[in-house]
Amino acid sequence: MDNSNPQTSSDQHEKVCIIGSGNWGSAIATLVGRNCARLQKCETDVNMWVYEEEVETEDGSIQKLTDVINTQHENVKYLPGIELPNNVKAVPDLAEACDGATLLIFVLPHQFLPKLLPTIREAAHPSCRGVSLIKGLDFCPETKLPQLISQSIAEAMGPEFQCGVLMGANVANEVALGQICESTLASNYGAPADEITRQVFDSPTFRVSHVSDVAGAEVCGALKNVVALGAGFIDGLQMGSNTKAAFLRVGLREMAKFCHMFFDGIKDDTFMQSCGMADLITTCYGGRNRRCAEAFARQRKNSHCMEDDDEEKKDSEMPTSEIDH
Repeated sequence: MDNSNPQTSSDQHEKVCIIGSGNWGSAIATLVGRNCARLQKCETDVNMWVYEEEVETEDGSIQKLTDVINTQHENVKYLPGIELPNNVKAVPDLAEACDGATLLIFVLPHQFLPKLLPTIREAAHPSCRGVSLIKGLDFCPETKLPQLISQSIAEAMGPEFQCGVLMGANVANEVALGQICESTLASNYGAPADEITRQVFDSPTFRVSHVSDVAGAEVCGALKNVVALGAGFIDGLQMGSNTKAAFLRVGLREMAKFCHMFFDGIKDDTFMQSCGMADLITTCYGGRNRRCAEAFARQRKNSHCMEDDDEEKKDSEMPTSEIDH
């Protein structure tokens, strides 16, 4: 294996592996696949690790999901109707998918990481780096304080491993359809790796900017989901646009306060990037958490209205004995 450092060598070709193949993983594969096919500094083929499962195809036959992706170039289960680039290869074996990879893109539920990371560490290039697209937070088992998922990945991968994040106002289906949006790459790999990594994701319809504030970008990606629940409650209770706007403003300030309280090196400009304000807005208007909270609030409101109606009905039903008197 070539042991030259891909983070500092301008001659080293990037070998990209996407770990995860759900809705967001498949959507980002459309961009990464096309970019790796055209960028001279990247190997053309992009491995995408797929948790193997069986799916029913249009003709009624049962096939392995990896076979369907590699023949039809479509993830028919998690991103149906979107064509994946031919150079994106679905690989069910994790070690094979990560073999010699210099850039690992983590895009899967974070609870699966602990079991996968030892295999990934053994298979990947000794000087590889990572980008996490996972939105959430870990908690340190000793201190009980919040911990970055990118930090957990880096600790498991070894002392030299660096993990950045890609966060932004990115609804997976809209990205896959080529609708214009922005995203934020936060990393501290150094030159030329920061810029090469940005180019792996950037496209005319998916504009990627770079910042160095990994903690700020990653925590924004987690906390905006909490704020989105409140936005959904407001929508469900039909409290109006003014209330929702005020709530979003306060929510953004609380996100910033949380970041400064628990993490070092936070930069206020991060909250004005796509990973901050833009992601908060799109999640609070169209995200899954907002929709769930709205449905919950509407159901509760309707239940209370029915209870009130029942009480009013009871009050209006005067016994006949009282009428007679």
